[in-house]
Amino acid sequence: MSLLTRRRLLRRAALSATAAGAARVGLPGAVAAGTAAAAAAVAGCDDTPDPAPDGDGHGPLRFPPDFGWGAATSAYQIEGAAKEDGRGESVWDTFSHTPGRTRNGDTGDVAADHYHRYVEDLDLMRGLGLRSYRFSISWSRIQADGSGRPNQRGLDFYRRLVDGLHERDIAPMATLFHWDLPQALQDAGGWENRDTAERFAEYADITFRALGDRVPVWLTINEPKTVVQNGYLWGHHAPGHQDPEAAYLVAHHLQLAHGLAVRALRATGAKTRIGPALNLHPCYPADNTAEAATATRLYDGYENRLYLDSILKGAYPQDVLADLGPDSRMVRGIRDGDLAIISSPVDLLAVQYYTPIYVTGQGDTVSKWPTSEASWQQIYPEGMYDILTRVTGDYGPIPLTITENGLPCPDDLAADGTVDDAARIDFLRDHFAAAHRAIQDGVPLESYHVWSLLDNFEWNEGYQQRWGLVYVDYPTQRRVLKRSAHWYRTVIRNNGL
Repeated sequence: MSLLTRRRLLRRAALSATAAGAARVGLPGAVAAGTAAAAAAVAGCDDTPDPAPDGDGHGPLRFPPDFGWGAATSAYQIEGAAKEDGRGESVWDTFSHTPGRTRNGDTGDVAADHYHRYVEDLDLMRGLGLRSYRFSISWSRIQADGSGRPNQRGLDFYRRLVDGLHERDIAPMATLFHWDLPQALQDAGGWENRDTAERFAEYADITFRALGDRVPVWLTINEPKTVVQNGYLWGHHAPGHQDPEAAYLVAHHLQLAHGLAVRALRATGAKTRIGPALNLHPCYPADNTAEAATATRLYDGYENRLYLDSILKGAYPQDVLADLGPDSRMVRGIRDGDLAIISSPVDLLAVQYYTPIYVTGQGDTVSKWPTSEASWQQIYPEGMYDILTRVTGDYGPIPLTITENGLPCPDDLAADGTVDDAARIDFLRDHFAAAHRAIQDGVPLESYHVWSLLDNFEWNEGYQQRWGLVYVDYPTQRRVLKRSAHWYRTVIRNNGL
C-alpha cells in the first residue's frame, strides 16, 4: 500500500465519521429534504399525531403473503450477564472497560438484561406480532477463549431462546458473529491472524450441530465493513486500531471466515439457509463532474463491491486492489483457493441500509440530507430502493432480507407512561414504502427486520442513543412499547401500509 493510499484511507475514514454532521449546520448546495422522515428527523421526535397506521396518504401498500416482518438485536448490545454461566471476555468487554472509549464509560455488562429476561422479551415479540426475529450468538458464550470444547450452558441458553421463538410462531434468524470476538483470539492477533477464520469455522460447526434445523436462516458475519472501518481505520470500535494495512487484511480474513462457515453448514447436512449480512451504502456523485463520477466508483468499491463481488462473483474488484497496491497486506494475504471459499454458494443476502454517501471529485464526502441523532446517518429512503434494485440488477435474483434499518430518536418516557417517537414512524413508513416499490420492480425481498427491537448498548455511544421500538428503563429494566411499536404491530397485522 502506497503512502498516498494510506493517507487517503485515513482521510476518508475521518471524513466519513464527521461529514454527515455538517448537514446540521448547513452545507453549500445542500438539498432540501423531500420526505416526511427527513423533516421529522430535523425536528426530532415531536408530539405531532401520526397518520392512520394503515395508510401512507397514497393508498394501501400490501406486501407479499407471508412476508417476514421482524426486528433485530445483537448479543453484546442486549444480553448482559457478561460474566455468567461460563461466558468468556470479548473484545467489546475489553474496549468498553477501557477509559475514554465509550460515552460515559458505559459497558454492556448488564445492557438490557435479555439473558435473564428473554422469556419476557419473547412474549413482547409475540405481542407485537413479529414473524421473524434476527439475533446474534455470543462466540465467547459458546467458547470462552474462542476455541476448544463448547460451553454447554451457553448452548443451552440459545436452545431455550430458539425453542421459545418456535413456541410463539416466530422464525429464528441467527447471526454467528456480531463484532464480539473472544478476547483470547484478539490477543493472538485477532482478525489479522488467518487462523481466526479457521477458529470461526470450528465455532460455527459447533453451533450448527447444536441448533441444526431449528434455525431456518443463519447469517455468518455481520457487517464486516464496520469491523474494518470502525475497528481498524477510525479506531472508535473494538479493537480500537487505526491501521489501513491491517484493516483490509482483516476484510479478507472476515470474508474467508464467512466462506468457511458456509462450507461448515453444508457439511452438517442441515436443511437450512445461510448468507452474509452486509451494510450497503449507495454511493452517488456529489456533482455532475467526471471527476466526481470516477471518485464515486472507487468509493463504491471500498463500500460495497469489495464485499459483494468477492462473495457473489468470486473476485475482488480490480480497481480496489490496484488502489491498495500489490504490496498491501491484503493483496499479499490472498492465497490460491481463497476466493473459491469466499464465494461458496449462499442461499440469501442480508442487506442493512442506513445512509447514502455523496462523493466529490477529490474523493471527499458531503451531506445532502438532514441527519438523525447519529450524525453519520443521512435520512434518504430512496437509497433503500436504489441499493435493493442495484443488488438485484448487478448480482441476479438472489433472495434478499433486510436485517437492519432504523434510526435513533431522543425518546423520553412521559408522565403518562408513553413514548411518542413520531419521527421513527415517519422514517419506517417511508423506508417500508421504498422497499415495497423495489418488490414491485422485481426485487426478491423476503423480510424486513427493524433495528432495533429494544433500546440497547449502542457500542461507543453507550446508552446515549435509543434505537428501539421498545423503550428500556435501564435502572429498572422495565420495557415500554413506544408509539412506533404500536404502529408497527398494525403494519404487521395488515401486512402493509
